Amino acid sequence: MKSYKYQFLILFFALLINSCKEQDNPADQGNSTSYGTPFANVPSTGDIVMYEVNQRAFSASGNFQGVINRLDSIKALGVNVIWLMPIHPIGILKTVNSPYCVRNYTGVNSEFGTLADLRKLADGAHSRNMAVIIDWVANHTAWDNPWIDSTNWYTKDAFGNIISPAGTNWADVADLNYNNLNMRAAMIDAMKYWILAANIDGFRCDAADMVPYDFWQQAITTLNVLTGRKLIFLAEGSRADHFTAGFQMNFGWDFYGNLKNIFRYNYNASTVFTVNTNENNSVPAGRRKLRFTSNHDESAWDATPITLFNGKSGALAASVITAYLGGVPLIYGSQEVGTPNQVPFFTRQAVNWLQNPDMMIAYKKIFNFYGSSDALKKGTLETFPDNAVVCFRKTYQNKEVAVIVNTRNSTINFSVPALLRSAAWDDAFTGYPVIVSSLMTLAPYEYVVLQK
Repeated sequence: MKSYKYQFLILFFALLINSCKEQDNPADQGNSTSYGTPFANVPSTGDIVMYEVNQRAFSASGNFQGVINRLDSIKALGVNVIWLMPIHPIGILKTVNSPYCVRNYTGVNSEFGTLADLRKLADGAHSRNMAVIIDWVANHTAWDNPWIDSTNWYTKDAFGNIISPAGTNWADVADLNYNNLNMRAAMIDAMKYWILAANIDGFRCDAADMVPYDFWQQAITTLNVLTGRKLIFLAEGSRADHFTAGFQMNFGWDFYGNLKNIFRYNYNASTVFTVNTNENNSVPAGRRKLRFTSNHDESAWDATPITLFNGKSGALAASVITAYLGGVPLIYGSQEVGTPNQVPFFTRQAVNWLQNPDMMIAYKKIFNFYGSSDALKKGTLETFPDNAVVCFRKTYQNKEVAVIVNTRNSTINFSVPALLRSAAWDDAFTGYPVIVSSLMTLAPYEYVVLQK
């Protein structure tokens, strides 16, 4: 009898200790813990200039403090929303060290720091009038995520084995089963945790096309009722139903692919207008496509903008078209200094922030003007098709902006459309008056931005 009594006492104290540990985790308290004051200045979708941070590449330390140290530099680009790549502990079982292999949805990857460090980053961004969103990986988990014990939370094959996402080579992750209501509730609860515990302002949702519409609708509807919160939801995908589910933005992949073809293979420059129209046909009023010349996937697996768009001048010219034609512009941390080599995110390789200071200056001008221009953000678009030059005008109330970009690596004598010939223009970046006549000589990849 004594042995059973002692075993009972041991079990009792073990359960008591475990219960205390669980209570120390705010995620296990119904998300009742709330940190900070909700950020009051989350920008409207049409005003967003977004900046993606790859923590591993952002500094020599590869952590949140490295991001905190550069918040002023990010702000100087005209940015008002920071997107952090996944912040969670990474799975060890079957690992390739991908941050998109989440071992614990309510934990912080110690490689980056602590919850206190993340809060400090959010506080620092908010004090500079920038919102912070985090990457959210809802389609799959690491094989050593505690959820794996609930096997019905995962997709299985005919033999009852949990599988990786179908149609992928993502062997390091296990596919989640969205027919399971308990798993859905736990996912939404984990998302809610970060809003309350770290005072973040929304999510960039990874592989959103692979997750059912009705889950996104459920999650966004649930989170949007949190008191005092204005949340940002960006879908990494292109489905039209993302917008009806509640996302404000999804990715402009077709635009990006077409622009690469124009710069690399001399496609007809006017096709950019066709793709822009086709992408936006499925976008409701008040919603936007995210437009970019790079992001973490492209810079890691394909190439950086300097390679994709034929050098510094081409990279800048492509950014002007991307940011100014329509949508929400994205800057991927590293492109503003023209990083020439691929930027990995499975491993650490710090960006050299001292390279190409001329590009940093140019990007500041490009994105700060965008942020200041209602004509670019809200204006009516008028296009002037040309085989080699992207030329368009945007008009809003009594403001006009004209954009003329040479997409070729050669000098072009461009016949200016009659509607743009005027002595009333100013250079958008210098403020100096510009007389636009019938012919304009454009250097390779030269861009001209005018306002009146």
